[in-house]
Amino acid sequence: MRRWLTIGMLMATLAAMAADSLTVGEPERKLGWLRRTIRGFSYIDERYVEPQHYNWSVMLQGTYTYDYYRLSSKDVNAQSVSFAPEPVIKFGPYFGWRWVFLGYTFDLRKIGISKSHRQEFDASIYAAQIGADFYYRRTGSNYKIRNVDLGRGIDTRQVEGLPFDGITVGITGFNVYYIFNHQRFSYPAAFAQSTCQKISCGSWMAGFGYLRNSIDFDHEKLERLISERMPGQEVKLDSGLMFNSVKYIDINASVGYAYNWVFATNWLFCSSLSLALAYKKTRGETIEQGKAPGFDFKNFNIDGIGRFGLVWNNTQWYAGASAIVRAYNYKKSRFAANNIFGSLNLYVGYNFGPRGRYKKKK
Repeated sequence: MRRWLTIGMLMATLAAMAADSLTVGEPERKLGWLRRTIRGFSYIDERYVEPQHYNWSVMLQGTYTYDYYRLSSKDVNAQSVSFAPEPVIKFGPYFGWRWVFLGYTFDLRKIGISKSHRQEFDASIYAAQIGADFYYRRTGSNYKIRNVDLGRGIDTRQVEGLPFDGITVGITGFNVYYIFNHQRFSYPAAFAQSTCQKISCGSWMAGFGYLRNSIDFDHEKLERLISERMPGQEVKLDSGLMFNSVKYIDINASVGYAYNWVFATNWLFCSSLSLALAYKKTRGETIEQGKAPGFDFKNFNIDGIGRFGLVWNNTQWYAGASAIVRAYNYKKSRFAANNIFGSLNLYVGYNFGPRGRYKKKK
């Protein structure tokens, strides 16, 4: 089994700040300017949010990651083809001190990851006022054809579900966002298990992000595969799908809303959705690159990010599930690409080593 060393989620990220944060009713102390500034980023209202009580944490987590890509042409005979790699399931222990979590995870499914050279890194920071996501993905060659539409009346079931190693995708990016109602609404309570939401509350968010995406596509290999599996039918890909590679950058500004629902003692459900207006600059290379300049587009599209979390947390023991789903879209008159990727985490953990004012209570 292939293993990764992961600086996992940075899960309780900046939770130490929240635990040490200035709270309603706490007497003023003389703090250095740096410490005061850091605490200011995690100022919370204890009537709504319970701070972290512990310094240390151990956790077991399972992670399911997935990707989905749809390429489509906008020619007269509109065509589309969708790809998705085999999902990756990883499992392993994590050990945390305040806001830093280190984990060692391994793949539970033998799906040829070592041959496909798949690389993944995802990390998230959840503080009271700000949050950030960082991701780096280099997919390998373990894709399968999930759906094909070659035109009206053409039966493509014979190629759907087949392995296809003619596409590779690279994604690098980040999102940073500000939480306006950070004193009463706690993102860390839902996604970092470092605080506990006492009363249901929501907050608007605003942020910005950057994404660099590259798609290398061997359309000739796809045409050969279709011809082999669908003999007797003359099928040719539209010109919009006849490209070697597409590379684009995505710069976006987002706005969204998140809500923490405390539906029972120690229980929390969080739902968060952000929509982003994204400026995309694209450069593509066609099969006739030596004869034509390919294509170069600039336009605006709408992207989206969804976060969902279910948590049980009594400040010492915690368990739950969280999911992050990202959707990026690129559309132009000739070509369109839709990319959905994300992860689902299942975890159980234990906090220990009481902090400050909580030592006498434990």
